Amino acid sequence: MIVVTGAAGFIGSCFVSKLNNKGIKDIVMVDDFSYAKKKANIEHKSYRLKVERSVFFSWLKEHHHEVEFIFHIGARTDTTEFNMAIFDELNLNYSKELWIACSTYSIPLVYASSAATYGDGSLGYEDDHAIIPKLQPLNPYGVSKNEFDKWALLQTATPPAWYGLKFFNVFGPNEYHKGRMASVVYHAFCQIIPSASQKFTGSPHQTSTPPPQFAPTEISSVKLFRSHNPAYTDGGQLRDFIYVKDVVDVIWFLMNHKKDPGIYNLGTGKARSFLDLATAVFTALDKTAKIEFIDTPADIRDKYQYFTQAGMAKLRSIGYEKPFYSLEAGIEEYVQGYLLTEAIF
Repeated sequence: MIVVTGAAGFIGSCFVSKLNNKGIKDIVMVDDFSYAKKKANIEHKSYRLKVERSVFFSWLKEHHHEVEFIFHIGARTDTTEFNMAIFDELNLNYSKELWIACSTYSIPLVYASSAATYGDGSLGYEDDHAIIPKLQPLNPYGVSKNEFDKWALLQTATPPAWYGLKFFNVFGPNEYHKGRMASVVYHAFCQIIPSASQKFTGSPHQTSTPPPQFAPTEISSVKLFRSHNPAYTDGGQLRDFIYVKDVVDVIWFLMNHKKDPGIYNLGTGKARSFLDLATAVFTALDKTAKIEFIDTPADIRDKYQYFTQAGMAKLRSIGYEKPFYSLEAGIEEYVQGYLLTEAIF
């Protein structure tokens, strides 16, 4: 039996699809299932059981002997939330309790960390355990993730195999419910085709008949954040964007690897600009790029990362050899295979 927390969310639901595609259906999905906008992400999944996040530890106490692996993907991911108590409860303390349970019951664990732990990048983006206590994240979300990373590295009692994954900028299907926290790829698509935002406000779904295509007359411009840092041009801010299918491929690899525990970056190792990203969305739609610039919102301006690029040598060194999607290839598949058809992965 495989347990996936955050199973109705973005990355969690994509990993459940990966498991299903590998013939694995003995899955326990853990989440807060009251959030209606995430319902579509799990409607067509095969699984054994759904367990509410709030009662999961009681369930695990009774059924731990059946569990082969836990993937702790669920978290509060809102980088604009500044109430640290929320992150302490949902990210830090919940993760500690799960680590202790996995250590006690001898269950391998993969958990979600974040590139937000790196802060302004002044210490670089290498996944060296030695720098983790020195990192200074720029927001409470990043702090909560880094606090757990630091705590995990101090533990003498550990799961039999464990991996913390510092996700960089993940984009792809099943993120439709995330609102402001959805990827720039998703927001760019919705800006270019305004009616898309209304369609995705509801519950995206798969249908037996092809959905109506978006009318080409709706094409509009993409608005990107203006740079407030003299070292970067408008739209020249650089991030390491990674397609969600690469993310779940790495998680699958670690599920079968079960050695070399530790904290690993999960990006492509190649920073790309937001201009590159926006242009790729227009190209996937076979449209001429039309881009405008707006001020970065004041509430995140002083906490904005202008550059991220994952050091990927550590993951490669333990045997992960599969190449990552290029930004253009990932966007093309996402736009044409999912956004235009309102499909779920």
